[in-house]
Amino acid sequence: MTFDGIVTRAITHELQEDLKSGRIMKIYQPTNTELVFTIRSQGKNKTLLLSAHPSYSRFHLTDDSYQNPSEPSMFCMLLRKHLTGSFITNIEQYENERIVTFHIKGKNEIGDETEKTLVIEVMGKHSNILLIDHEKGHILDSIKHVPPAQNRHRTILPGQAYVLPPDQDKLNPVTTDTDTFRKKMDLNAGKLDQQIVQTFMGVSPLLAKEIVYRAHLGTLETYQKAFTDIQTTVQAHAYQPTIFKEDKEYFYVLPLSQLKNDHEVFPSVSVMLDAFYSGKAERDLVKQQAGDLLRFLKNEREKNIRKIKKQEQTLKKAEKAPMYQRNGELLTANMHAVKLGDKNTTVIDYYDPDQKEITIELNPNKTPSENAQSYFKTYQKLKKSKQMVILEIEKAKLEIIYLDELIQQIGEARVQDIEEIREELREQGYLKTKTKHRKKPKKAKKPEPEAFVASNGTTILVGKNNKQNEYVTMRLAARNEIWLHTKDIPGSHVVIRDPDPDQETLVEAAQLAALFSKAKASSSVPVDYTQIKHVKKPNGAKPGYVTYDNQKTLFVTPNSALIKQLKPKK
Repeated sequence: MTFDGIVTRAITHELQEDLKSGRIMKIYQPTNTELVFTIRSQGKNKTLLLSAHPSYSRFHLTDDSYQNPSEPSMFCMLLRKHLTGSFITNIEQYENERIVTFHIKGKNEIGDETEKTLVIEVMGKHSNILLIDHEKGHILDSIKHVPPAQNRHRTILPGQAYVLPPDQDKLNPVTTDTDTFRKKMDLNAGKLDQQIVQTFMGVSPLLAKEIVYRAHLGTLETYQKAFTDIQTTVQAHAYQPTIFKEDKEYFYVLPLSQLKNDHEVFPSVSVMLDAFYSGKAERDLVKQQAGDLLRFLKNEREKNIRKIKKQEQTLKKAEKAPMYQRNGELLTANMHAVKLGDKNTTVIDYYDPDQKEITIELNPNKTPSENAQSYFKTYQKLKKSKQMVILEIEKAKLEIIYLDELIQQIGEARVQDIEEIREELREQGYLKTKTKHRKKPKKAKKPEPEAFVASNGTTILVGKNNKQNEYVTMRLAARNEIWLHTKDIPGSHVVIRDPDPDQETLVEAAQLAALFSKAKASSSVPVDYTQIKHVKKPNGAKPGYVTYDNQKTLFVTPNSALIKQLKPKK
């Protein structure tokens, strides 16, 4: 995890400058591990995200928008009661650990001044956010409760005294002097990067490897210099927030010489963290909520692939139908030469240009006429089965296309899109319909396609599932507006709310169509576009399936940064 003590120090310093004296205006809890604060500071509203997510715990300012539940949680309501309208007086990090305290002053119901502390502990699956009464030192509540049976060192429950996580007896790398560093390092023991991690608090393996890399496997003095150089940079708050793109993405607030590939430098730590984590937590939540759906759809897809293979074998057998017809006709023509009890007969094949003799197998228990009729019946059966098999294969192929669309849609879905996909599968008979006794059915909600704003201000709508696709294309869009879809590739329906968009808007919409498709990782993706009036849904077609004509094609290379760029500003 690269959100170590140094990153914590950098973002704390940044927030101290951005949010000190800021007033907390609104508090939301979009998920069970995340809090969003709207803070009025320096004449602007700023959004602060605090996350105790087990994989993506962090805190920073954000430009992302979050879907809030209709009813706030108990913890969210408690925070609103104690913190709304209060002012942030200080933000401080504990030593070089991933523990940060927001000191907040406000007034209670009778107008007396109160002070609360909001503590965020960024510790992977043990991450937490706690509200503490500053005067009494006890926990008012936390986003995660930890009973004594779960942790003997400290209990995290309302009313309990707040106790810091166990001390690991490590040194603070920001304040450690050079002599202490020399004494703690043992060149003969090797694995200097592991020694650094084990000796200094809040130092990640990534930073430890950077110190070793800068030392070039030299003497203790070169390791000391590499350590001191980083220490000086951190003490001066001379950060360089960067995302490095190696075999996988990394972020850090200092330049890393060991990572030489593509990288992007950001103007602030918050902007970097927002870019790195944007959508990751939501995709993780979607993955959890839609895991069963994805398995079901992939199983259905495999069933159809197996069905096609089986039908193709039947089709191969059906290709022999003319042979059975020929044998029946040859038997009929040579009935006089065949008698009951014969196991076979040899006749001249007058269908063959060379008039060769062939041997026809017979059932000795049947008369010559019954044998001929048996061949004719088999011929008719295979002939009919061939037509049926061709239809079944075509049906299975269309089913696979439909399932591929749904699998792609789950990959791009927001949390609110998953239930619409479930509902569609119920309507199509794939999933059992929920039975609700003696309750009036809820009024169906209108689908909510995702909206983007082109560079010139034009609205672009993107369907994230079939219900949204049909709503955007068949009901919402005007006949002369522009519709886009990746050519022969599963993807979203995209609509430009303008009958005559300029070329830049057209390219941006085509980019979105490519980004929300199965080809989002490809280059030069073909995207068809035409007017809505040329898009039709065939009778009996699966949800989201349409045909279209009068189209033109654009080729674009998807750029994921465009999604954030075109999202409407809050």
